[in-house]
Amino acid sequence: MAYGYNGKILRVDLSSGKISVDEPDEVFYRRYIGGRGLALYYLLKELEPDVDSLGPDNMLIFAPGVITGALLPGAARFTVAAKSPLTGTFIGSEAGGFFGPELKFTGYDAVIIKGKANKPVYLWIHDGEVEIRDAGKLWGKTGKETQEGIREELGDNKIRVALIGPAGEKLVRYACIANELKHMNGRGGMGAVMGSKNLKAVAVRGTKKVEVKDSDTVKALARWFAENFKKKGDTSGLHELGTPILILVHQKLGALPTRNFHEGAFEGAEKISGEKLKETLDAGQEACFACPVGCKRKVKVDEPYKVDPAYGGPEYETLAAFGSNCGVDDLKAVVKAAEICNAYTMDTISTGMSVAFAIECFENGILTKDDTGGLELKFGNAEAVVKMAEMIAKREGLGDILAEGVKRAAEKIGKGAEKFALHTKGKELPMHEVRLKAGVGLGYAVSPIGADHTQIEHDPCFETKNPFLDELSPLGIQEPVKSTDIGPRKVRLFTYLQHWWSVGDCIELCLFSTAPARVWTIPQAAQMVNAVTGWDTTTWELMKVGERCTTMARAFNVREGFTKDDDWIPERFFEPLEGGPLKGKKLSKDEFKQAIAAYYQMMGWDETGVPTKAKLEELDVGWVADRLRK
Repeated sequence: MAYGYNGKILRVDLSSGKISVDEPDEVFYRRYIGGRGLALYYLLKELEPDVDSLGPDNMLIFAPGVITGALLPGAARFTVAAKSPLTGTFIGSEAGGFFGPELKFTGYDAVIIKGKANKPVYLWIHDGEVEIRDAGKLWGKTGKETQEGIREELGDNKIRVALIGPAGEKLVRYACIANELKHMNGRGGMGAVMGSKNLKAVAVRGTKKVEVKDSDTVKALARWFAENFKKKGDTSGLHELGTPILILVHQKLGALPTRNFHEGAFEGAEKISGEKLKETLDAGQEACFACPVGCKRKVKVDEPYKVDPAYGGPEYETLAAFGSNCGVDDLKAVVKAAEICNAYTMDTISTGMSVAFAIECFENGILTKDDTGGLELKFGNAEAVVKMAEMIAKREGLGDILAEGVKRAAEKIGKGAEKFALHTKGKELPMHEVRLKAGVGLGYAVSPIGADHTQIEHDPCFETKNPFLDELSPLGIQEPVKSTDIGPRKVRLFTYLQHWWSVGDCIELCLFSTAPARVWTIPQAAQMVNAVTGWDTTTWELMKVGERCTTMARAFNVREGFTKDDDWIPERFFEPLEGGPLKGKKLSKDEFKQAIAAYYQMMGWDETGVPTKAKLEELDVGWVADRLRK
């Protein structure tokens, strides 16, 4: 029998109503493992080039990993993947919570959704049974209303629901998918793909627990994690404050994005910090399936805004995107903007960056009150920021333009607005200052999914000989590299770390649970996979899984017409920072170009960034070469 996986992948065609099942062999599971790797296999095999990302031919894939659902901390995640309506690239977006394990408990390892229903529907998957049910009464409802409606209709409050709100229905290009109302497949527009298919939700409930080969080792690993996670400073901080702890960390470094990345420090940082959040608005913390870290915060506000704790609370990215990067130090306003995003299901990073873009356009005279509906859209105007988030969610006025993302919005607005649109491949930048974190900047440029801060662990961790660096010794990384370095040693560090974090996106291991900055060690990843599946995998094999996934994603983008010219970052980062401890710091264009060239070589790609036939064969996916556009 198979351990760790069910051996069944569910297919649903919403156009015809046809439901079928694939039953791949063990070689397939070991080669692609799950998550992004599995999704990329199907997208490259079956999705034709140049399909409309918001058309019925796009595929939407929900994919946990082989260890998802085992009682292991950090192993609760799943990927949702498709062709992105925001970037046109491959997109894989991960989320935690309880949905991924529950999907495995239904008897399926993944769900592949094609077509478009002729009216709003939701999927109901339960113990191997699948129904396409009417969602007409749910269309237009917020996340909470939708989740409550489905659970009431089906008579079970333990049903796990992955859903979209009105932003997904209105095809906001960075709409996301929520489960438990606060765990988000957040970036790249998966919610818009779901909305384009008239699919309101996927509801799952199962009783088929994940069978593991070596339950004693699984239990021992879980005990070890529970006994040790608070001993790791980074994980202990996440337990106490969640990711909002990073506001003051980045403020001290001079790397807190402020006023659309003009500055690296914010005079109101303490007012929007994790410490202030816990002191004033805290309503408790929550954890994902089988995880004791509990990094999710809940907040409650009664006035002047009403904020429902059911929608959780803001992450670091959200606090910075609506806070410092919009010049806002009103914590309640930032929290309200976050709740609007969660209720309507929008990515907080892209929403906040779109508002900051609009503010800079307004302050430079490109937009006026006639464009903003009378809003005084300036840095620091908290009420205007909250209102604009709502306008984007509803596609009202200027919000309708901003809902297209900053790249398309700038093209529509014109008048030099492109200068203020900070993105790579059309995806808005996360809240990390690459004039300090050069490796993160390289990740923004070459990431197959556009600007993304989860490509690697961040540069400051490796500036000195320390425990974080020690955790990388199994990969042969033993010497410190300066945070601002962008030379060959940094490129090597980036390449190895990208492979490692890509492993996490395939086996679905949370980056907040694992090395180099957190709890699980690199060798323990192979130990977990082996204990669950009964395989004899090694760190070497898993690193090849990660490299295979990144290379397949690159091949997908090449097929869609992306070139090395798309591997770049905004010009702003080659200009000096205007404030904070790093004032005057900038990146060198020549050094950055050299780093990208070195990365291509280290990846086994040609000088234009196209994976070579030999590299694809070495990664055991030679068939991908035939799928590349000539």
